[in-house]
Amino acid sequence: MRKFFFSALIILLAISGEAQTKINVLANKPGAAIPSTMWGVFFEDINFAADGGLYAEMVKNRSFEFPTPMMGWRETRTSKEKGKYLIINQAAVNASNTRFARITVNAAKGEYILSNEGFRGMGFQKEKQYNFSVLLKTSSANNIKIYINLVNASGKVISSAAINNIAGDWKRYTSSIVTTDTAQRGKIQLVFEGQGEVDMDMVSLFPEDTWKKRPYGLRNDLVQMIADLKPGFIRFPGGCIVEGRELSNRYQWKTTVGDINDRKLIMNRWNVEFRNKLTPDYFQTFGLGFFEYFQLSEDLNAEPLPILSCGMACQYNSAEVAAMDELQPYIDDALDLIEFANGDITTHWGKIRNQMGHPQPFNLKYIGVGNEQWEAQYIERYKVFEKAILDKYPNIKIVAGSGPSAEGEYFNYAWKEFKQLKPALIDEHYYKPPEWFFKNANRYDNYDRKGPKIFAGEYAAHSKDTAISEGRNNWESALAEASFMTGLERNADIVEMASYAPLFAHVDAWQWRPDLIWFDNLQSFGTPNYYVQKLFSANKGTAVIPVLKDGIAISGKDSLYASAVVDKQTNELIIKITNIAPVANAVEFTIDGVKAVNKEVAVQELSAPDLYSFNTMAEPKVIYPAERTITAKGKKVLIEMKPRSFSVIRIKLL
Repeated sequence: MRKFFFSALIILLAISGEAQTKINVLANKPGAAIPSTMWGVFFEDINFAADGGLYAEMVKNRSFEFPTPMMGWRETRTSKEKGKYLIINQAAVNASNTRFARITVNAAKGEYILSNEGFRGMGFQKEKQYNFSVLLKTSSANNIKIYINLVNASGKVISSAAINNIAGDWKRYTSSIVTTDTAQRGKIQLVFEGQGEVDMDMVSLFPEDTWKKRPYGLRNDLVQMIADLKPGFIRFPGGCIVEGRELSNRYQWKTTVGDINDRKLIMNRWNVEFRNKLTPDYFQTFGLGFFEYFQLSEDLNAEPLPILSCGMACQYNSAEVAAMDELQPYIDDALDLIEFANGDITTHWGKIRNQMGHPQPFNLKYIGVGNEQWEAQYIERYKVFEKAILDKYPNIKIVAGSGPSAEGEYFNYAWKEFKQLKPALIDEHYYKPPEWFFKNANRYDNYDRKGPKIFAGEYAAHSKDTAISEGRNNWESALAEASFMTGLERNADIVEMASYAPLFAHVDAWQWRPDLIWFDNLQSFGTPNYYVQKLFSANKGTAVIPVLKDGIAISGKDSLYASAVVDKQTNELIIKITNIAPVANAVEFTIDGVKAVNKEVAVQELSAPDLYSFNTMAEPKVIYPAERTITAKGKKVLIEMKPRSFSVIRIKLL
């Protein structure tokens, strides 16, 4: 199908020859306002996106709460007499953090060691500071000293510190360590010296350079990658994470706030989802919880969009649902979340937010009910949620889901029902081949303007499979998405939000691809798809402008897809256009309805050596925005578009 699609384009271009494609831009006829939420991001803890990724903790299984308590840890000793560990379960004392390790030591330095491997290793940067902390307790006098060694893959120590004078009840001990070298796959060693017994919990290592220098915070370079997208919203925490394989495995936001030591770990559903990509060490510690999601949204001036369970587990897995007469706890979770985000500090949940250091409300405006649920059981539960939420919080905008597909029986049924209800937005998902995106760029041209608004909540063009994991994020997929996004922008009166999915993937620990941003323990890079998203969001504008060929919107004709906006703040016209043909295309824009335009016109352009080119950690800029300037003649702008390219053209209006 793909071969036929592009062969037809070659024939079309051969017929049209070198003639210019003439396009009119009606700069004096602004249409729908561009929503501030038009382009955003969707975060789900898949591909080690949270623990081992955005959440900067470097110690895996830091509190021994994994089902296998010592997973991620390794014991080294010269003899059994030198030391041993025992895992103590104190569920009656702390049901959320039930375990700690009791270490018995009778050793000189180096004779008893516990080491932690981190998340596919630990990444250390040369001459950077790392902050170690641990909870320790001892009930008897001892002379135990703990050396903290950071080592590289070959075992060479690249930094060291020590903790001594351990005494009394549970207390946090800290130490700052500066490295002497870089390590891609390092680890941490705890070297015990002395004689006695000590209890240990919450073993932690963070880079000093977290986002906004917050202790126990987020990985700076990954947050910066999100910030550079200038997102209008952040949807969290998923995705299928919301549903869980069973209801007991669903995401429960109340267990993710408050003291970090008391947040209850659960298995990440992606631990067992794909038999060919089993990740038995994938769990959720919730160091990145709902408070941190709200805080990140605030940092980035993005609207928070939390998605909550509607009492239905993943229908692809267990299809388990809460009985209708047992739905109240799920509804309470939704109402309490709004109170947590917006409530006065005198309210129960507003008080908890205040105790976490944020007395001011987060100003939550949106909430999602369910993820990819379908059929009558979803509608039945949604109705109860809608009534309860709007009765108490009538200004909250509810996001409902249209199911897992972009068309078909489930999709049509959901739309039929939701037209009678009151969701502010309908969340549509599409993971499709590139051809689908090219053919559906006009999808929303004829949608009912009197119904709910659209949230394109999860989309990605899935191109051909490759042996290299990042290869699915090739130029063909990005070009297809750029073409489709011109249709989203053109229909900004009905499309209020859009986000690519998924956001992150660890190069050594992924389960799903393609993904927008890839990272390892030290670095990250943007895919071609990332730069498409960035060019749209950084050139959002304030209102849609008609861009027409022969009086018709440009959505595939002559191998072009285009949209245009005006930016009232900068008095600029911004045109976004793709040329999907395998040959160059000369395009002449006539800017109608203005006195004049500035002669110098700025162009940002994405192109690639071929459709299947992609970026990697070693070559992160194979496909990267190039900048150039072209010259306007009067009110005409002529651009020679490269084969299979995407351009953003900024024209200053005079």
